[in-house]
Amino acid sequence: MKNHLSLVTCHLSLMTCHVSLITCLFALLPFSVNAQTVLSKYQPGVTTDGAIYYLPKTALHFLVQVEKTTYTPGEYAPYAERYLALHGVKTEKTVSYRVTNVMMQAVGQADTAKCFALKYNARSAASNLELADDGVLLAINTPGIRQERPRHFTPSAKPRALNPRQFLNEEILAAGSMAKRAELIAQEIYNVRDSKNQLTRGEADYMPKDGEQLRIMLAQLDEQNQALTQLFAGTTVCDTTEYIIMTCPMTAVKDMVLFRLSQHLGIVNADDLSGEPYYLTIDDLKTVPVPADSKKKKKKLEEEGIYVNIPGRIKATVTHRGREYFSDELNAGQFGNVELLSAELFNKRYAIRLRLNPVNGGVELLESEQVK
Repeated sequence: MKNHLSLVTCHLSLMTCHVSLITCLFALLPFSVNAQTVLSKYQPGVTTDGAIYYLPKTALHFLVQVEKTTYTPGEYAPYAERYLALHGVKTEKTVSYRVTNVMMQAVGQADTAKCFALKYNARSAASNLELADDGVLLAINTPGIRQERPRHFTPSAKPRALNPRQFLNEEILAAGSMAKRAELIAQEIYNVRDSKNQLTRGEADYMPKDGEQLRIMLAQLDEQNQALTQLFAGTTVCDTTEYIIMTCPMTAVKDMVLFRLSQHLGIVNADDLSGEPYYLTIDDLKTVPVPADSKKKKKKLEEEGIYVNIPGRIKATVTHRGREYFSDELNAGQFGNVELLSAELFNKRYAIRLRLNPVNGGVELLESEQVK
């Protein structure tokens, strides 16, 4: 007869939860398996007599996408206004950076302040443990949940760079001065534009036979016009790079400098005043009450059983110049409490299945089935 215990799921904030460290009675010996213990091939912290495990704290990985814009002036930029009526064309190369997107991933990591020892005994059903590679407890008597691999940013493919020189005729190349070449190139641009207008109006001497041929001819004229115009207006190239900024705040924080961005240098150190600050605020939503009696809490942590996080909920916000770039709520293992699942639950009269969240250590599954 199945007796489903209620699922304990609370969600954490990043407030330091000082937990008494239980004296680890078992040395970290090489892994081996006995008849009563079923374990994976390699699980750090496991011995033949018991296990030493951690509960996780929740780190925040901020994925910051920064766009780098590089402007390269054209060879004939000084003549852009005279021959093409292009005003304000820059003659110096410039590089600028800006933040285009901020995302966040929550990642669980071992909290060394929450280290516990479990000793196997014949009366306990809690012998089939699964630990993460860093020793964080994932599950008992059931498959655990592994953390998702981080997403990798893939920039979009760059368009093919145009080569204006392939469109220069013999007369342009033979011109004796830069001013003359600029004048001839400008005239060629006007000829290309005029040819395009004649095609679109149906007035060209040699009209295409069908729509597809017309599309190809117009595309070729557009490419020629763009390439030659670049010799005056210059080119602008945008590249996007993703930076991963990691932090694991243990308490609520207000306007902590997450990173700085220099318009001319890109991402710089948080203490480099050449960049403008982007601030991180962590709000503790206080979804889990703080234990009133620390002595009772300490005594409880000295009892036998399985310890789990009761995570609290936090809100993470990234701002710059008063503008909100990112805001989200999540559960974090540092905020909240540590609770004991009594050893009585793991009596061999019941088939207990326990699964913890790998990021915050909260209970994802807790089932009990009475053994007949």
